Amino acid sequence: MTTTLIAPCGLDCAQCEAYKLTQTNDLEGQQALLAKWRVEYSSPDMTLEAVTCDGCLAGARHGGYCAACPIRACAVELAHSTCAECDQYACEKLQGFFQMAPQAKENLEVLRK
Repeated sequence: MTTTLIAPCGLDCAQCEAYKLTQTNDLEGQQALLAKWRVEYSSPDMTLEAVTCDGCLAGARHGGYCAACPIRACAVELAHSTCAECDQYACEKLQGFFQMAPQAKENLEVLRK
């Protein structure tokens, strides 16, 4: 059985490397992911916090861009679990994100049905 944990934007947190490594307390794996992301995202000053995450709406640890994400902030402000619940679904912020993450759109479309 595959676990899913859909973030407000539609990404599946349960499939994220940072989330998986955090949940298994794999510090060595997190350090390897940090080294990879520093190169991948051209961010040599990225810290371990960037790869420490409990999921978008769970806990206080939000890795990577999640803590600053305007989509997440909007969903929290409107008290929505996901953007699929929103009356203004597929707003400009979300449309731009869908260009980078088409799977997120597919996940939200399933929830909207």
